Amino acid sequence: MMKKVLIVFLISIFMCSCAEKIKVDLIVHNAKVYTVNENFHVQQAFAVKDGKFVATGSNNEILNKYLSDEMIDAEGKTIFPGFIDAHCHFYGYAMNLIQSADLTGTISFEEVIERAREHHQKFQTDWIVGRGWDQNDWEVKEFPTRELLDQAFGEIPVYLTRIDGHAAIANSEAMRRAGITNETVVKGGEIRLEKGQPTGLLLDNAMELISGIIPPPQVEKQREALHLAETNCFAVGLTSVQDAGLEKSNIELIDQMHQEGALKMRIYAMLTPSEDNINSYLTKAPYTTDYLTVRSVKLYADGALGSRGARMIEPYKDDPENIGLFMYEPGYYRAICDLALKHGFQVNTHAIGDAGNRFVLELYADYLKAKNDLRWRIEHAQVIDSEDFKKFQEFSIIPSVQPTHATSDMYWAQDRIGSERIKFAYAYKYLLKQNGWIPLGTDFPVENINPLYTFYSAVSRKDLQGKPESGFQTENELSREETLRGMTIWAAKAAFEEKIKGSIEPGKFADFVILDSDIMTEEIGEIPSAKVINTYLDGKKVFEKK
Repeated sequence: MMKKVLIVFLISIFMCSCAEKIKVDLIVHNAKVYTVNENFHVQQAFAVKDGKFVATGSNNEILNKYLSDEMIDAEGKTIFPGFIDAHCHFYGYAMNLIQSADLTGTISFEEVIERAREHHQKFQTDWIVGRGWDQNDWEVKEFPTRELLDQAFGEIPVYLTRIDGHAAIANSEAMRRAGITNETVVKGGEIRLEKGQPTGLLLDNAMELISGIIPPPQVEKQREALHLAETNCFAVGLTSVQDAGLEKSNIELIDQMHQEGALKMRIYAMLTPSEDNINSYLTKAPYTTDYLTVRSVKLYADGALGSRGARMIEPYKDDPENIGLFMYEPGYYRAICDLALKHGFQVNTHAIGDAGNRFVLELYADYLKAKNDLRWRIEHAQVIDSEDFKKFQEFSIIPSVQPTHATSDMYWAQDRIGSERIKFAYAYKYLLKQNGWIPLGTDFPVENINPLYTFYSAVSRKDLQGKPESGFQTENELSREETLRGMTIWAAKAAFEEKIKGSIEPGKFADFVILDSDIMTEEIGEIPSAKVINTYLDGKKVFEKK
């Protein structure tokens, strides 16, 4: 009899303890959880309900307070907040996946042509388009010309974009369709001539003459491409991206797919300053859902360093007659900044050269006046005059940088700008010190989509082959904590989203990634080999490593 009473008593205690527990949708325990909260706490477990984190703590704290039908024993694996890419071209990357020949890693123009030919044979498109060539990787480091394209493709129009998106080579048929002649002039761009005739090389704004007449993919193809791009992002741990330049039609398609549940990637959209975008968005209040935010505009001050379009204070060392270009007249930028300030939009401006950065810093200063929380950004902030760094701090201007640019460009950048200016290029640590935080991105498809390569480049200042052995200008390497913050909470802050994402804290979206190793403690050289095991969005699995 006493035995039966004891059993009933124990069962009643167990039932009461269960009744007191809070039911949640997911519990993750036995993990090493980098919360990336203010104090950079590392926990063992967390609970999720209705797509948001509700608590973090030790295994005992979470398991004693919460219960769930879905329990994940992480078996000691490392968990991070979902990675955020603070500057990329998600839509452009998606379209490249279905319509462009991949020209990255080519070692000659002949290889570029062969890849373009193979792509055309496979897809039989009306236009041959591709992206990714870089003449700096070739034995002959000169820009290509149209002759070989004309021989290879005849009357098929060809348009091949350089890796940085600021130069392209076109054949004669493509230029004919665009109406390009030796008399065509484009402000903020260049149609390169040789012996009085177009060579086929187009720089910056001149590229729009051809890119603007290439038919876009059908909507169903665009939807397919966006889904594929999202899948690739989830596979490398990205749960949010900040797309640096979208048109209204792109944004509306993305929003529609979000509403249908056909697309889950969280996207912070930077508007291209087209007339349609200005009338539809920039003159109204920002637009926000759980998956899409439209509250910024993307401008271009100058071109790129690799194509010598970045605007420099002094001429290029390897091109003494050239100082690069500004894309537009000052009044153009002021008109956009006026609207942005009036309607609560952030301004994010591409600036590469020291003159380009100085122009944007002084432009912003006229509007921002002093310290502020408007978070106007300079995208890339690549080459800064030593006297101009302080303006970032003085006017709370945010440098948004991409660490892999440093390790991609380091082999030729000094040849472009010389030994003195290179000291103040890719200066991420010095830029970080100005405001105490710095958002990090990849600029994909210019660089690889993988944010772990961003992490490795930032902390090692080496390329994926481990070169140079001593690192590139290591005084500007970032610590691992700074880098992780730059890929999570600081990237969220750059989009005014630090209260809803970017760390594993109660009330925030339950976006997180499980890795097969701990990039915060392992040997630096092993970081690029780290793999994503699972990616979760809203507490639901969106990727699992096979």
